Amino acid sequence: MSHSTYNKQWGEGQSALQDLLQQELPEEPPKPEKDRLAAFQLLATMYIKYIQIFRKLEQSYDQIVHPQKRRVLRHVLDGAMGRILELKHEMVNLEFSEYHYFDDVLSDLKLTPNDVEIPIPKYFIYERMEALQKREKTLGQILAKMGPQDKDDRKEEIKMSFEEAIHIVQIHERARQGRLRAKFMKEIRQQELDEKNQRRTGAPTLDPDVAAVRIQKVWKGFAQRRKTKRDREEEMMFIGMAPPPRPQNLKNTHEALATKRESERRVKQTNYEIEYQNALVQIKEKIKESEGPDIKESMMDQIRQWFIECRDATGKFPEFPDEDDGGSSLIFKEKSPEELEAEMKEKEEGGGKKKDKKGKKKDKKEKKGKKDKKGKKGKKGGDDDEEEEGWKMQESTFVPAIKDGHEDYKGVWVTRDEKDNFSQRHDAELIKENKRKEVEEEVRIQVDELMRAELKNLKAAVDRDKGKKGKGKKSGKKKKKKGKKSGKKGKKKKKDKDITSDRTIDSLYEELVREGIIVRTPQVKLSDYEGEYSYLGTTLRQANIEPMPSLSDVRRLVTEFGILPLGSPAVHEKAPLTKSILLAGPRGTGKKMLVQAMCNETGANMFDLSATNLAGKYPGKDGLKMLMHLVFKVGRELQPSVIYIGDCERMFKKKVPKTDPTDPKRLKKELPKQLKTIKGDDRLLLVGTSRCPFDGEMKPLTSSYQRIILIPRPDYASRHLLWRRLILKHGGTLTNHLDVSSLSKVTDGYTPGHMVTAIQQILTERRIQALSKKPLTSVEFIAPLARIDPIYKEEEESFKGWYAKTPLGKKRAKAAQADEDGDGGGKGGKGKKGKKGKKRGKKKGKKKK
Repeated sequence: MSHSTYNKQWGEGQSALQDLLQQELPEEPPKPEKDRLAAFQLLATMYIKYIQIFRKLEQSYDQIVHPQKRRVLRHVLDGAMGRILELKHEMVNLEFSEYHYFDDVLSDLKLTPNDVEIPIPKYFIYERMEALQKREKTLGQILAKMGPQDKDDRKEEIKMSFEEAIHIVQIHERARQGRLRAKFMKEIRQQELDEKNQRRTGAPTLDPDVAAVRIQKVWKGFAQRRKTKRDREEEMMFIGMAPPPRPQNLKNTHEALATKRESERRVKQTNYEIEYQNALVQIKEKIKESEGPDIKESMMDQIRQWFIECRDATGKFPEFPDEDDGGSSLIFKEKSPEELEAEMKEKEEGGGKKKDKKGKKKDKKEKKGKKDKKGKKGKKGGDDDEEEEGWKMQESTFVPAIKDGHEDYKGVWVTRDEKDNFSQRHDAELIKENKRKEVEEEVRIQVDELMRAELKNLKAAVDRDKGKKGKGKKSGKKKKKKGKKSGKKGKKKKKDKDITSDRTIDSLYEELVREGIIVRTPQVKLSDYEGEYSYLGTTLRQANIEPMPSLSDVRRLVTEFGILPLGSPAVHEKAPLTKSILLAGPRGTGKKMLVQAMCNETGANMFDLSATNLAGKYPGKDGLKMLMHLVFKVGRELQPSVIYIGDCERMFKKKVPKTDPTDPKRLKKELPKQLKTIKGDDRLLLVGTSRCPFDGEMKPLTSSYQRIILIPRPDYASRHLLWRRLILKHGGTLTNHLDVSSLSKVTDGYTPGHMVTAIQQILTERRIQALSKKPLTSVEFIAPLARIDPIYKEEEESFKGWYAKTPLGKKRAKAAQADEDGDGGGKGGKGKKGKKGKKRGKKKGKKKK
């Protein structure tokens, strides 16, 4: 697409933001919302609109090449991203659930689930590409020095008894003999057929016309059947019931050309950015050379004029403002000399007596006002309490940033004429405006030093005449500075000791790689974790039935709680802090794949602290302290970082078998302590996975993991999508012989991991080569799936019951009970009845008096 297309898309996003800002920043504060459903509808609508804006801004930022536009866009993009996370946390606190369903809102806004899919900003990786490539190179070098790591696995594979080895040899030998016997019998049958054909005397003679008619009949029938089949396939493709054929040459497709064009634009971005940085330095130097002396002279003249005016007005020279207060920038404000002198006196003396008297009067008035208000509240206290009831949206830390970016866009780029800037390079005039201010500030600091010395000389000359000396103020300033220094020293003492202060980060990183703590993640993207949207979520919740989330909902939560905060430092610093996530679900649901996708999408390091991986490493208490110190120190230095713990429920088991050599409870005390030290600046995330979370104790498990994401087995829609995508990914083809719908229905209870196992067993290299002659059928997948135990309904219900016992699940159950008791009013209904009773009690008390 062209420059104008992305500029237009940016403009559409900004206009949609303007409408939302009017809703976010009303003139009057909104009244509290008593109805919980209405509050959720408001939040869901804003959430979906912000996602639409975020999608437009993300694509525009990824493809716009103008360096100055990209800075404004980035500011707004991070603000929109942070606001989405804030709204998500608002919905979690309101609904008491991580999963939310708003298919009714989507139908009202006439949107599809794909329209509200949260994209992962590409700048997470592209803007750190050099650092990531360097890190990958060093990781590869360290692993290459260590050599192959699967020696232990090979030893385990070789272990077997002598009888088992003989049995395997016998099986293979009998299979070889069977194949030879079958080949021999096939050759005999072929010889017999050849002999029969030779015995035939030959074909009977036919009339040439009859023969021609027969040939025409067969050919026309074949041609018509082929045409009918082709027309039917085209019709099915047209109505969307059959996929289009895969192109033979993928390089010439529209998608390939579009991706190629996008990569070219990214290269252009880097080139234009280098030009822009050079222009910043060159233009600033030019302004210094050409305008610097004039600016300096004009400033000095203005300050001297101010000296004279103050001397004429007050009879003495003024005090020059300190650099901390702004220096001579205070002088250039539009104020008279008397006002400036009065302000300087107030700062020195800390306010006069008149102010104290006025302050006392004001305090008395305020106290009286408060007493009057208290009296009024005593009379009308019930009404005020009723008005304060309900849900209120919390103040956002990102809306001001969005507003600033929107004002920059309106003030600079809406009315900007860019006819001459077709290639979208930097705008020199804008650079001059900004750099002129910087040059003025630098010159002002130099001028202030000169004028302070000049003012000191003038005062000294006047004091010589009058015989006065002034030295009182310097000692006070020095004392203040000493106080500041002593305060800083006190803060430094509180910091923990650095055990490895004598070692570099590179050496610590290499040690963790050699010990197998830092792991190389396979190239997995979040888009590879596929699943269909749940269309019945809202309907089931309205019927008081808690629906099982879909794989699409899981992907959304991982993006919101894990990827978006880790990828952007600006968002992570201000957004609600998520320190830890627990991924709980049955085997084969892709928990570890999601952790790897988080690392790949954000360019994060992966620290594997699973009990099986830590067995025999860093023994003892000192070793454990060193391990935690190394992980969190290297994680902070090379952030973002993901700390992964597999089978994390074993850490919180009541009893661990004595035969277990992994010591899973080793991190139970130390890890929560380290989690408390994570702040907004630290892009660290603890991610635990568990296939049996109900085996661990609930309280310590839920206190260690802030967010719990329950991963279900896939529903019918997700299974249908997964079968199609996985078969194509492993080299298969989708034909009419393959009934994907029936296969999806039959494989209820099987997870994506089970599906991949079955497909890998069927789609071997030999089978892929034979697909043109023998198409793939759904029956072939039944045999390998029959050897795998599926996830039964009872196991899924046990996960659902465990999730209901978590703190958030208990809160949701209480809220649902309150809604039923109050007929949809929730807690508000109960509160009103209680307050009415209080009012009646007050009235009865008055009558008795």
